[in-house]
Amino acid sequence: MDKLSLLAIICVSVFLFSCHHKKVIVYADSDIQVDNSSNNITVTDGTTFTIKELEFGSGSAVDLNVQWPKGKIVLTTSQDDGLSIANLTADTIVGCYQHVGADNGRVKLTTDQLKYAVDSLYQLTGGLNIAPRNRNYFIPPGKVVKITDNIKAKIFPPYTTIPGGFDATETPEVYKFYTNREVREIIEKLTKMIN
Repeated sequence: MDKLSLLAIICVSVFLFSCHHKKVIVYADSDIQVDNSSNNITVTDGTTFTIKELEFGSGSAVDLNVQWPKGKIVLTTSQDDGLSIANLTADTIVGCYQHVGADNGRVKLTTDQLKYAVDSLYQLTGGLNIAPRNRNYFIPPGKVVKITDNIKAKIFPPYTTIPGGFDATETPEVYKFYTNREVREIIEKLTKMIN
């Protein structure tokens, strides 16, 4: 094989590799150790919420070999490009797409709207009415779920609030995630407001 053919093969390979992009956001209850390939993940037992972003240029599904307090598992991403969340915490992670507008969260809700919100949150914690078309997500411990095709979507993780002055004009997709424990606390507060 001559040098020109070899160079052409390398250029095509780089081009094809760069066409695919997967991002996996890993949530864990302790420090997240990742090897150079980003395919091997180790998480120890702990209570400090930790986040790690991994990026892949593969056009196929990616296997993540995980060693965590519950043992060894393999998490397999979607074959499609996009952004996924891997849950390596002890609690289920739930969340959904956020409609961020000019009101900056200053909306007054009626009692009926509060009741609807409580019912929706209750269903979310139980994994009911979960569907990609609804853009709501239920991620049990030890699972990976694709959230969106848009790897530039803004994800607000558990234990983080969306800032009041957050400007979503540059971010067409915004998602907020919680632990089930956080959502149960929100349900309790909203129920007190209704009563």
